[in-house]
Amino acid sequence: MTRMAASDLPMPTVGPVSRLAPKPMRFILNWGRRYSLWVFNFGLACCAIEFIATSMSRHDFIRFGVIPFANGPRQADLMIVSGTVTDKMAPAVKRLYEQMPDPKYVISFGACSNCGGPYWDSYCVTKGVDQIIPVDVYVPGCPPRPEALLHGIMKLQEKIAAESLGERYGPQPDVRP
Repeated sequence: MTRMAASDLPMPTVGPVSRLAPKPMRFILNWGRRYSLWVFNFGLACCAIEFIATSMSRHDFIRFGVIPFANGPRQADLMIVSGTVTDKMAPAVKRLYEQMPDPKYVISFGACSNCGGPYWDSYCVTKGVDQIIPVDVYVPGCPPRPEALLHGIMKLQEKIAAESLGERYGPQPDVRP
């Protein structure tokens, strides 16, 4: 009896019929994704403190349907990268992003994760997290206020409400041998 390794399983894809889903069904699916975002916070510097402030009772982003602390990347829909991404940390960011299930979203939170911030000229700083992984929403500031993160989350929710998964992921090539 042979065992199948996880690498032997076919990659999950968005089915070709998803483009034909009626608009009411797409609306319901997008509504569910929009208001149940599980967040994986990848806090690297001072912006991570502002993320924590946003999740506390004064700003309370749970009221927007954002659950602040997923157990890990495999249970998360949204990665918030906050702080300076160094070249040494970049492979870890990419690996954790790849562990997230589809559909997955990224918010770049703060000047350092957007473009390197005040450390952009350093030899070891990545010039923005978008050099490593695709970013859906950029939140500017050094550090950004909690209200800015709330605005970024609402912009992401608007983007999710209008998207079609078939268009986002397109036709997937068959990777089976």
